[in-house]
Amino acid sequence: MATFLYKLGRLAFRRRHFAALIWVALLTLAGVGAASAPVAGSSSFSIPGTEAQKAFDLLESRFPGMSADGATARVVFKAPAGEKMADKDNKATVEKAVEVLGTGSEVTSVTDPFKAHAVSKDGSIAYASVKYKVSGMELKDASKDALKAAAQDARHSGLTVEVGGDALQATPETGSSEIIGIAIAAVVLVITFGSLIAAGLPLLTALVGVGIGVSTITALASVLDLGSTTSTLAMMIGLAVGIDYALFIVSRYRAELAEGREREEAAGRAVGTAGSAVVFAGLTVVIALVGLSVVNIPMLTKMGVAAAGTVAVAVLIALTMIPALLGYAGRRVQPAGQKSRFLGGGRAAKKAGKPNMGTRWASFVVRRPLAVLLLGVVGLGAAAVPAASLQLGLPDDGSQPTSTTQRRAYDLLSEGFGPGFNGPLMVVVDAKASDAPKAAFSKVHDEIKDLKGVVSVSPAAPNKAGDTAMITVIADSKPSSVTTEDLVHTIRGGGAGIKAETGATVLVTGSTAMNIDFSQKLNDALIPYLALVVGLAFLLLIVVFRSILVPLKAALGFLLSVMAALGAVVAVFQWGWLSSLMGVEETGPIMSMMPIFMVGVVFGLAMDYEVFLVTRMREAYVHGEKPGQAIVTGFKHGARVVTAAAVIMIAVFSGFIGSSESMIKMIGFGLAIAVFFDAFVVRMALVPAVLALLGKRAWWLPKWLDRVLPNVDVEGEGLRALDEKPREGKHDRELAGV
Repeated sequence: MATFLYKLGRLAFRRRHFAALIWVALLTLAGVGAASAPVAGSSSFSIPGTEAQKAFDLLESRFPGMSADGATARVVFKAPAGEKMADKDNKATVEKAVEVLGTGSEVTSVTDPFKAHAVSKDGSIAYASVKYKVSGMELKDASKDALKAAAQDARHSGLTVEVGGDALQATPETGSSEIIGIAIAAVVLVITFGSLIAAGLPLLTALVGVGIGVSTITALASVLDLGSTTSTLAMMIGLAVGIDYALFIVSRYRAELAEGREREEAAGRAVGTAGSAVVFAGLTVVIALVGLSVVNIPMLTKMGVAAAGTVAVAVLIALTMIPALLGYAGRRVQPAGQKSRFLGGGRAAKKAGKPNMGTRWASFVVRRPLAVLLLGVVGLGAAAVPAASLQLGLPDDGSQPTSTTQRRAYDLLSEGFGPGFNGPLMVVVDAKASDAPKAAFSKVHDEIKDLKGVVSVSPAAPNKAGDTAMITVIADSKPSSVTTEDLVHTIRGGGAGIKAETGATVLVTGSTAMNIDFSQKLNDALIPYLALVVGLAFLLLIVVFRSILVPLKAALGFLLSVMAALGAVVAVFQWGWLSSLMGVEETGPIMSMMPIFMVGVVFGLAMDYEVFLVTRMREAYVHGEKPGQAIVTGFKHGARVVTAAAVIMIAVFSGFIGSSESMIKMIGFGLAIAVFFDAFVVRMALVPAVLALLGKRAWWLPKWLDRVLPNVDVEGEGLRALDEKPREGKHDRELAGV
């Protein structure tokens, strides 16, 4: 592989006009496709194989025309202090608002609070339910504007009016912190390279890669039913890995120049060595993201595949566009240790007599491996403690900022009708196989009414055929609470007895039940997913490092870092530690997909640093150095770059903490803290400590396995033969005047 990538790097350097033109053309094509594509919103949410989904599908077939997946809005009215909603003026205002809301072309139904008994017991709060034909993200602007205008008109009469539901669902905003993250990455690159040109290359190529990836996702969003969150996550991951991959290749290029190589030769060797690490690091990320498909949740599968595609683009750009741009830059990219004229007057940096920080740290760890190992494990273990109290759920309007009308409507409904009103349970009774459907409906209604934790049960509402009915159940607890989850399981548990007695099947659905089933499905899939992803990556790393213990150590270190990161997420978003600093206005359960998504993404990113850092160690070991010295050599050449890469990735992920979407905020924080733990504790401390304790055994591989495994030559051993045949460097001489 090293030889092939070496030739590819030289070709891209030599034919830089052609290489650059290809990527510019792809970016233009993707941009045109995105600009001409229809706007897509949230992808459809389905959970195949769950009871909630089965009930939802049953409603679609037995209640045609009800638009079960249509948008809903709850317009909540609150009377001024000392007044009631039934007062003449207040009632007239509400009735006028209901009349206006019902005139929309996409509206299927509007309920009058006074006719539907949707007024609180104290008479101060009422709500009107609006049902639409299409989903919230498919609603026309005219329908949304009419909804807002009706609420605003009612406010003019003195009522407090807020709108809940998904009809006013908005695309999440990341805020200015995303730009700050990229700015920090730029500063780190300038400090690392000592050159504005060299620092600009990773940023430029990362932006091109993300532009192609996100534009392609946008262009295909409507066709493939991709939600707005998909492109945000692809941008987050694509930016981070795109900058890091380019950083490693540019760093290796400057190191090759420092050894006196011609520029085309240095570009080829940089791609042949660091590029090999980029390929395998990218493969681990792609495996982890595509592996999300084993969960069998379409939304999660699409998110993973889209992000994996962006990572693949980042790898290809690093291998081809970076050497092409290095060709354009010419002598403006200086050898390692030499600063640009702007930052250092073009003078070579003074060579200090003492070793660099990476060398000193690695020497310390090699001398005290056991102490460093114990300290690191205990520290990560302490950070992981909060993960033991992890509670999973999906965010609802109750997790929105208090500045939003959806959150204020949620709070008003809780105040007037109880916390369970924001997440009603929809019980579907399928009596097609029953001899007495009406009796079955009554039986289910009466049994649920007597259950503990139930506030109210609506009368059964049968379909036209009379073989299926819907019953709405209001719990006395919040939709995301454990008590509500227990109630769902209780209702489902009683379904067996009802079926035996009446022949009717009882199913529970609705947003709350969907969330519960979603969390359970993710929990059930976590272990198989972990086994699949870690297993495939373990095999891949055996090929890369030609060792059994090094990949095993990498996997165990990853588990430590991801558990510590989950503990930090629980401490902030569930316990409320430092919540104000992170902009978390409402603590609650951790998003259901967070653990499995973090496992997938963090594993891929963790293997990046493992491959980049340990590859330099193995390279030194293969070239004859003793195990301890190889560790120090690996840190001498790789610690500064890996540190810069980690800081950049943390900065990029942290930029998404400013998002208005709670899911994006949580993922941004989780990935940032996970990279911090993995890069600076696991890879920088635990990895050299374990390798120092293992010595030569770290690189042990059974002879029979050594013969079977393909030799991918990540260390660039095949390139050493080229040292005996120095190239003339014609193109380098041509660039002398650049």
